[in-house]
Amino acid sequence: MPTGGCFCGKVKIEYSGEPKGKALCHCIDCRKITGSTYSTNLIVPEEGFKVTGNPKTFTKKADSGNEIHSYFCGDCGSTLYRDGASFQGAKVVKVGVMDDINALNDAKPAVELYAPERVSWVPALSGTEQLEGMPS
Repeated sequence: MPTGGCFCGKVKIEYSGEPKGKALCHCIDCRKITGSTYSTNLIVPEEGFKVTGNPKTFTKKADSGNEIHSYFCGDCGSTLYRDGASFQGAKVVKVGVMDDINALNDAKPAVELYAPERVSWVPALSGTEQLEGMPS
């Protein structure tokens, strides 16, 4: 079972099953939540997803127009995952929180979301589908 956790180790996650998707997201929300140019995400089944510890939650209207819930450690601030109406039956795991050192290598995305919002000095990832927003 893949495992991950926040920077201080007080909140842990794990999931079973294969990811439903692998995506980079260039939306403004993902930039702000990561403090970087985009987020690298695994979309994993909600069934078999487990949390240990007590993450805090922040909810807002996302760029998609739907509410999205972000779950993060109240002590160190690490965002671990997100969910909402755009991801029915799934959790969106921030790959950088996974324990396996190869998790980011294994998370090569198939799609880039909000591709037109990509910063100008980051090129499109070869072989990925480029979407203007969320898939329908």
